[in-house]
Amino acid sequence: MENLKDLKIALVHDFLIYPGGAEKVLEVMAEMFPEAPIYTLIYDKELMKGCFQNRKIHASFLQKFPKFLRKRKKWLLPFLPTAPETFDLREFDLIISSSGAWSKGIVTRLNTIHVAYLHSPIRFAWSEHEEYLSQQKAWVPFKFISRLIMNYIRIWDKMATDRPDYLIANSKYTQARLKKYYNRDSEVIYPSVNIPKIEISHKKRKEYFLIISRLSPYKKINMAVEAFNKLGWPLIIIGEGPEKKYLKKIAKKNVKILGWVSEKEKEKYYAGARAFIFPGVDDFGLAPVEAMVHGIPVLALKKGGALEIIIEGQTGEFFEAATPEIIADSVRRFVQEEQKYNPKVIRAKAEEFSRETFKNKLRLFLEKI
Repeated sequence: MENLKDLKIALVHDFLIYPGGAEKVLEVMAEMFPEAPIYTLIYDKELMKGCFQNRKIHASFLQKFPKFLRKRKKWLLPFLPTAPETFDLREFDLIISSSGAWSKGIVTRLNTIHVAYLHSPIRFAWSEHEEYLSQQKAWVPFKFISRLIMNYIRIWDKMATDRPDYLIANSKYTQARLKKYYNRDSEVIYPSVNIPKIEISHKKRKEYFLIISRLSPYKKINMAVEAFNKLGWPLIIIGEGPEKKYLKKIAKKNVKILGWVSEKEKEKYYAGARAFIFPGVDDFGLAPVEAMVHGIPVLALKKGGALEIIIEGQTGEFFEAATPEIIADSVRRFVQEEQKYNPKVIRAKAEEFSRETFKNKLRLFLEKI
């Protein structure tokens, strides 16, 4: 990085409160720029389980709010647009924001280059705003106020997305949405996964299916739980999120919800899974690629970033709708044909999303601009 090494660089990320897919992207960026400080709206050292613990992290004024408030981001909504605008970034030449919502809204000086890596437009403000509002259990006047707040968020979001000098999308699906909602062009650089040296073979796997995901409503994990409640076959779910208690409540004995596990434990569950279930519409989806690294087929909803990851009949199968009945039918069909899947073919597809590939593409992009 001859022409980048002399620049003062900072990284900005929405929240460091749970180690999910977006945080893994930030982790690779942090490896590329080991001296760059990280700015974030809220940092929870305990929940991040040691991630970024050796980095210089600057949290916004939201970090000073009581802990019970910091854990309820919905209550902080009126403050979230303001928080990234308060960061003092005057000393930096290049800023790379990793944003699914807020951090792209930072304010920089005239000569600073701001590159925003966007995981998604704000879901609840654009494509899923009606679904989001319908989930809010509130009396009618409050819902009216919520719509006014949502309108303000959309106005701010459009203005905030005009601020970066360059946009990078995490998939072609995200790229199309950035063009639709913000009328801005972007470069596509896919996220990456670790690709450990492991032996891939046709040996018989354990008899469980696997989900690793943030347990949020839009992930549709509840639909998969209900599908496996009907099937009676073992399903293991790994992840944390606001839906965890509800999922435990509706899950039958064959469905185990483990919560957070270490990366080492996660590797063991990947290695022993029969297939990976991916029921929601996601902008990319790192977990399915991680499963494919282990030669595991992926059964996914036929929408979103999954279409750019999965080759139907070779690395997995698609189902047309995220309903318990259709997911269950897809799993039954897979069981009848699972012997046709070659784990080495599946892993070969996953290797296209290596960390080295991501670093090289991002480095070339930065050098070009």
